[in-house]
Amino acid sequence: MPHLDVTIGLVVGSGGVLLVDTASTPAEGAELRGQVEALTGRTVTHIALTHGHFDHVFGTAAFPGAEVYGERSLPDYLRREREALLESAVRHGTDREQAEQAARELVLPTRQVAGETEVDLGERRVRLVHPGTGHTDHDLVVVVPGASPSDPTVVFCGDLVEESGEPQAGDDADPAHWPGTLDALLALGGETGRYVPGHGAVVDARYLRAQRDALAERFGTAT
Repeated sequence: MPHLDVTIGLVVGSGGVLLVDTASTPAEGAELRGQVEALTGRTVTHIALTHGHFDHVFGTAAFPGAEVYGERSLPDYLRREREALLESAVRHGTDREQAEQAARELVLPTRQVAGETEVDLGERRVRLVHPGTGHTDHDLVVVVPGASPSDPTVVFCGDLVEESGEPQAGDDADPAHWPGTLDALLALGGETGRYVPGHGAVVDARYLRAQRDALAERFGTAT
């Protein structure tokens, strides 16, 4: 998405369509809905929210009827931080009217993930995994195995990985455990995996290891 370079994922099965994150505003959510319908001829049936920051959740109301998945602590986070998310959105250049609408219409996950769960989209199964803490304490990643043995696994990483800027560690981050969580991502996707960051272009295992090492140098690691 042009605003903040948020990277959105789409996984299509024979019986369902899963969207990974919903962008920064209701208008962007509506734009995404139109793009999905134009691309697939279908509507979004499932949404996976990688974490609760406004630029990943504020478009969710544009997808009525979709099952919304999030890590189990995400609903409480969104209830508690609703006003703070609105103000964060405005500070980052989001139109205030759009941010206020998104905060009013904020959608909480209807499916809470404790550790890991699998979603069957019809001839396409995806794993939703809480790999550990890092960017937040409720990070969730989407693991999509290749359609054939020769295809790479794709991992939608949320903001545990960023490509178009330095990873951001706010007050709700867990920097000391972040490097170890990236090791868990590497185990999920493997050496041939394709890793989709929360912001920017798709990266590989080498990039993840370099970002892990940079985070360890920047913050240290938990013992």
